[in-house]
This record gives sequence, C-alpha cells and structure tokens, in this order.
Amino acid sequence: QLQLVESGGGLVQPGGSLTLSCTASGATLEYYAIGWFRQAPGKEREAVSCVESHGGSTNFAHSVEGRFTISRDNAKNTVYLQMNSLKPDDTAIYYCAAEFTECSGSQYVYDYWGQGTQVTVSS
Repeated sequence: QLQLVESGGGLVQPGGSLTLSCTASGATLEYYAIGWFRQAPGKEREAVSCVESHGGSTNFAHSVEGRFTISRDNAKNTVYLQMNSLKPDDTAIYYCAAEFTECSGSQYVYDYWGQGTQVTVSS
C-alpha cells in the first residue's frame, strides 16, 4: 500500500521560499503521476501542479506560474514542490497525491493522499 508523507511546510514571509517534499513508502513512486493540491481556509481544494511518471509537468494553478516548480527524484522516492516569491494567497494546507495513470487537475482521480503540510505566508 502506497503511503505519502508531506514535509517542508512552515511560516515564511512574503517573497520568501519553501520547498515541500512528498516522500513515499510501501511502493515506488516511479510509475505514478504525483500531484500537489492545496486548500485554504473556507475554500475548496485546488490543484497546483503535477508531475508525470516520465517527468513532464503541468501547473494547474495559473497563479503559481513562474513561481512554483515541481520535480521528482525517483531514486529517493520523493517529489518536490519548490515555491518561490510566496504570497499571502499561497497560505494553505498543501497535499500530495498519487495517481497510477496520468496527471489530472481533478482531486477525485487520485488514489493515494498524504496528510498535508501547512504553509503560512505572513509578515
């Protein structure tokens, strides 16, 4: 059974950077598309970015274009989300999720989820 654990969240000032990690156990991530989602208080969960098993990536949230970069290291069974130029609107719980076929912006197609990591952008 694939299990995902997110880490790297925290409190950061506007304009700062954080790198989130999504580390898998129980199975290899190599064959999975991995998506990052976020959910702000009072808002629906939204897709942020996704990386395919072959390494191609898609940003679903236009607001993160040019600021967030997703990558994967299959040897470490880990997917990363590098977040730069953070804004207060990026404040949310960030989740990673795994899907065996291909990336999707719909949370409903993902089979495995981590517990989330809190990112707070505030001065």
